Amino acid sequence: MADYGRMDPFSFAGSKDVDHPVSVRIINLEGEEPPVKFSTLFERPDLRHVGSNTSPHSDLFVTVQVWAGSKPLTVPVQTAYKPFRTERKWNEWLELPITYKSLPANARLAITIWDLSPTGGKKAVGHSIPFGGTTLSMFDSDNQIQKGRLKCLVHRHRFADGTDNTTTPALVATKKKATLQNGGGPLLDKDAEELDRMEKLFKKHEMGEITRVDWLDQMVFRSFEKRGLLAAKSSMKMLQRQRALHRDDGNDDAIKGESHSDGDEAGDGRNDTPAFLLNVELPRFDFPVVFADHEYDPPPISALKPLSASQGALPLQQPQVQFGPGINAVGESSDGLGSTLIKVYDPEVGQRDNPAEAKHRRLFRSSHRHGILDKDLKPNSKVRDELNLIMSYSPTHVLSPEEADLVWKFRYHLTRDKRALTKFVKSVNWSDQGESKQAIQVLGRWTEIDVDDALELLGPSFDNPAVRSYAVDRLRKADDQELLLYLLQLVQALKYEHITTDSEQESSTQDSSLARFLIQRAAANFMLGNYFYWYLMVECDDQSPEQGIDNRNVYRKVAYDFMLELVKQPTGTEDRKTLLRQAEMVAILSKIAGEIKASGESIAKKVDRLKKFLADAKNELLAFDPPLPMPLDPSVKITGVVPDQVAVFKSSLNPIKCTFKTTSGSTYPIIFKLGDDLRQDQLVIQIITLMDQLLQKENLDLKLSPYKILATSTTAGASQFVQSQSLSAIASKYRTNPALAYLKHHNPDDKHPLGVRQETLDTYIKSCAGYCVITYILGVGDRHLDNLLLAPDGHFFHADFGFILGRDPKPFAPLMKLSKEMVECMGGANSELYNRFKQYCFLAYTALRKSSNLILNLFGLMLHANIPDIRLEPDKAVLKVRERFHLELSEEDAILYFGNVIEGTLTAFAPVVIDKLHEWAQALRA
Repeated sequence: MADYGRMDPFSFAGSKDVDHPVSVRIINLEGEEPPVKFSTLFERPDLRHVGSNTSPHSDLFVTVQVWAGSKPLTVPVQTAYKPFRTERKWNEWLELPITYKSLPANARLAITIWDLSPTGGKKAVGHSIPFGGTTLSMFDSDNQIQKGRLKCLVHRHRFADGTDNTTTPALVATKKKATLQNGGGPLLDKDAEELDRMEKLFKKHEMGEITRVDWLDQMVFRSFEKRGLLAAKSSMKMLQRQRALHRDDGNDDAIKGESHSDGDEAGDGRNDTPAFLLNVELPRFDFPVVFADHEYDPPPISALKPLSASQGALPLQQPQVQFGPGINAVGESSDGLGSTLIKVYDPEVGQRDNPAEAKHRRLFRSSHRHGILDKDLKPNSKVRDELNLIMSYSPTHVLSPEEADLVWKFRYHLTRDKRALTKFVKSVNWSDQGESKQAIQVLGRWTEIDVDDALELLGPSFDNPAVRSYAVDRLRKADDQELLLYLLQLVQALKYEHITTDSEQESSTQDSSLARFLIQRAAANFMLGNYFYWYLMVECDDQSPEQGIDNRNVYRKVAYDFMLELVKQPTGTEDRKTLLRQAEMVAILSKIAGEIKASGESIAKKVDRLKKFLADAKNELLAFDPPLPMPLDPSVKITGVVPDQVAVFKSSLNPIKCTFKTTSGSTYPIIFKLGDDLRQDQLVIQIITLMDQLLQKENLDLKLSPYKILATSTTAGASQFVQSQSLSAIASKYRTNPALAYLKHHNPDDKHPLGVRQETLDTYIKSCAGYCVITYILGVGDRHLDNLLLAPDGHFFHADFGFILGRDPKPFAPLMKLSKEMVECMGGANSELYNRFKQYCFLAYTALRKSSNLILNLFGLMLHANIPDIRLEPDKAVLKVRERFHLELSEEDAILYFGNVIEGTLTAFAPVVIDKLHEWAQALRA
C-alpha cells in the first residue's frame, strides 16, 4: 500500500486560472551569412535594395501573432523601429491581445522578422519582405506553458507558418551531439555543448533554484559573455554544416520543414546555408502552468431563450403525444421489435414560434413600422367588424398571428379605444428592440384605460417595465377606497416586478414602479397601510417551496422600505407603533389558541381556561391605551377584551371566539383560528366584497354582508363573528319550514301573508340571490346546511370556503346551492317571491358578466399566491371562472342558461341525499 503521507509536495496551476496577457520579449537575432557578391547585386535590382543584402546590421522589425487550429487568434503585434549599429538587438516586450486562460492546447506564436526593400520583391507585403520566420508552440510536450529564454530557429525568406503542421518550427536548444555520417564517429562541438549547459544553469539561476552570490555572479556573467560570442559563432557554423551535410545525403526530413533551396531561395548566388537564431523570452511563473481547458456549463436541452423572472414561474405545458394507426402506446404488448412508441419530452414543442410565421411577422411589421401613412390608416367596415370582435375577447384569449398583425397595422386608429390597449400589448414582439421602442411611443398616445385592463398589464404575462409602469400610472388615479378592493392582488403582482434583493443596495424597490406606488399610498393612508402590512407579513411567513426564498426576500425588502417610508409621514412613528402593537396582540392570541387546542380537555373546561387566560393581566388584553385599530377593520378601534364573552367551537382546530370593546361603546366579536391557512377564504371574501361594489354601481343592492377576514400568517387568522345560525341548527329547532319560522320568530308581522316583515323578506330574497350567483361563479363547493347561515334580520350568507373553482369533496355536487329550505321560506317554487328571487339572480348574473374582465384579471394575479385550490391547476384556474360566465353566449342566452341551472338545482335529487348524509355524519360525530 502506497504511503501517500511521504510523497513530496507539489504545486501547479491550470492555464484557465491565469488571467494574464500573453507577452513575449524579443531579445536579439544571432547568426550571420556570407555577403552577396557585388556582381550579383549589379545584375539583380530586386536584391540590390534589400537591407540585409547590403549590411550585416541592417534595420529589421519583428511581428508576433497567436495562431491555433491553423487560424490566427489575434492581430499581429510589432516591435518599434530601432536602427542597429553593431548587432540586431531589440530587447522589447510585446503584449498580445489574449490571456493565458484563453489559449487552446495547440496555440502557437508565429514570429516573423521583416526586412525592408523599396522595390518589394517575392512574398513582399508593401515595402516589407520576410527575412525569416519561426513558430513556437506555447505548450511543450508535457503540456506546460513555455517560459523563460528560448532560442528559436529562423527559417530564412519565409513567413512564420502558424498552422498545426507548421513548416517553420522553432528548434529550441542545440543538441549536445551531432551525429554525422562522414566515414567516422560523432563530431563533437564542445563550445555548443558548453553553451547549452550554461544556458540551462542560467535559467535555474533566474528561477531562484541556484543561490545568488552577487560578486561571483558578476564574474561568471562577464566570462560567459566573452565565451558566449565565440560559442555562438561556433554553434552557427556547426548548424550550417549539419544542414549542408544532411542535404548532401538527401535526407530532406532531417530538419522538419526545410527544403533543398532554403539557402538559395532568394536566388542570390550564395552557396553557404545561412543559420539564424532568434532569442526570445516568455514570462516566468512561480509554479508550472499546465494546460487546463475551461469547463463550460452543459448545453441546455432547449435552444429557447431563458424565460424572464416573471415568466419563469409560469407552468410548462407538456406536449401531448397522439398515437396514430398501427402505433402502440408505451406498455402495450406487441410482437416484433420497435413496435413500442417511446415518448420523449421536447420542451420546445408548443413554445417555439413557427419559423415561417416569425419571418412573416418580421416582414409584415417592417412594412408597417415607420410608415407615415400608418397614422392615417382607417379600417373599412369588414376590418372594423374584425377589430371589434378582437376587442371583445376576454383576457384569457390568445391572439392568432393574423389577429396580432391586424391590431399592429391599425394601432394608431385603435389608440382611441381603451379596450384595445391590452390587445395591442399582446400583439407586440417585445424581443424586437425596434418594435418594442415604437410600441412604447404608441402607448403614450392611448386614451385612458379602465382599471381592469391596468390590472391585466401587471400580470405575469407582461414583463416589459414600460408597460407595467403605464399600468401603475393608471392606478394612481384610483382613490384609496377603490385601491383597497384590489390591494390583495397588487401585493401578489410584486412577484412579477424586477426587484433585486441585494442587501448592499440601499433601496432596491426604486426600480419597481408598482412597489414605489404601493409603498407611498400605504404610508399616506393608515387603512391601506394596515392591510398592506398584514398582506406582506403573510408572504414573508410563507416557507413553502411554491413561494421560494427569492419571493420571500422580495416581500421582506418591500416591508422594510414601507417602514422607512412610513416613519417619514407626520404621524408615521405612531402608525408604526400601532402596527407593532397589532402584531403583539395577534401573537398573544395565537399562543392562547395553541394552548387551548393542545389541552385535550372538554369544551367547558377549554372555555374556562380561555376566560382565565384573557382575564390574566400578564397577557395585556384587558385594556388598550391608546385604543388599538382592529387589524380586521382599522376603522374600528378597540379598548380591550371582554373575558366573559368567549366561546370555543367544536372542531378539530377548536377556534376561539373573543369579544372586544370598542370606543363607540359597542362590542366587536371575532373568531381566531390557529392551524389553518385562511388565505383562500380571505380571497373569496375579497371577491364577494368587490362584486357587492360592482352590483351597487349598477343600482342593484342585494344586501350582501361579507364579513371581514384576515390571514395573519400561513397557519393563523381571524374572522369577524356575525350573529347568525346555520340552516342546520335552525332546522333542528323548527321542523316545519325552518327558515321562515326562524324569521317569523325574530321579525313577526301578522299583516303579511307569510307572517314576516316585508323588509326582512326582501333582505332574505336579495341576499339569497346574490350569494347563489356569486358562489356559482366562484365554483364554491362543499355546500351543506352547516355553512349556510341566516341572521335574525334576514341576511343570508355563506361561510367556510375551503373548496372553490368547482372542487367538491362530495360526488354529484350541484352547480349551485339552492336547498328546499331556502325556497320554502320564499313561499315555494310557484310563489311570487321565488320569481322575484330569480329576477334578482338574472340581474346579478348579467351585471357581473359586464365586469368579467376585472374578475378574471384579479384571479390571474393570484395564480402564484399559494392558494390551495388555485395551486392544484394554476393554468386552468382563470379558465374555470371564465367558464361560469359563459361569455360566448349573448345576454338573452346567458339568462336562459342560468334559469336552467336554477331549475336543475332545485329539482335535483342528489343534493337532498348529500344533505341528509351530512346530517347523519354530524350526528355521529357529536
